[in-house]
Amino acid sequence: MKTTSLLPCLIVFILAMNSAALAQTPPESQKDAKPDAAKKVEDAANPALKPLPADPEERFKAVFTKATLSGRWAPLKDGLLGEERGGDKYNIVSAIKGEGETWIISAKMKYGDREFVMPIPVKMKFVGDVAILTVDNLAIPNGGTYTARLIIYERTYSGTWKGQRGGGMLYGTITHEAE
Repeated sequence: MKTTSLLPCLIVFILAMNSAALAQTPPESQKDAKPDAAKKVEDAANPALKPLPADPEERFKAVFTKATLSGRWAPLKDGLLGEERGGDKYNIVSAIKGEGETWIISAKMKYGDREFVMPIPVKMKFVGDVAILTVDNLAIPNGGTYTARLIIYERTYSGTWKGQRGGGMLYGTITHEAE
């Protein structure tokens, strides 16, 4: 994807998955059941990782503040998935809760040689420890409209988007600036 396009940053602001798949959340007693050995290996692999808050909204805010989403994407046309491509990257400055399900995600964007922070209104739903981000027919000046769905779990994301110029699927990991 070109870094000068608004489409890559908008793709991040996607939500919603099949409610049947989301309904399969583990019982409360199993949510944080991770063997101590697995936690130690994870911590040793990346000592900069901080534990995530238990509250779903606080967890999402922690994951999506000063965050970089890096991953892969593939175009989707007529129900067929195209060739997978790398280099998908989004820089998120903050996630601020508004009224009800509305949140404002501020993302660093590049248009030509200008870089700026764009506040993007999204709808958020939380199912257990999964955050679901939705954008429906979001109008971007000189960029068309976009609809997207993004699932955020732990420090990973996956989703789908569509716009006037096409659509696709994406997935990747979420990292944070060193503190």
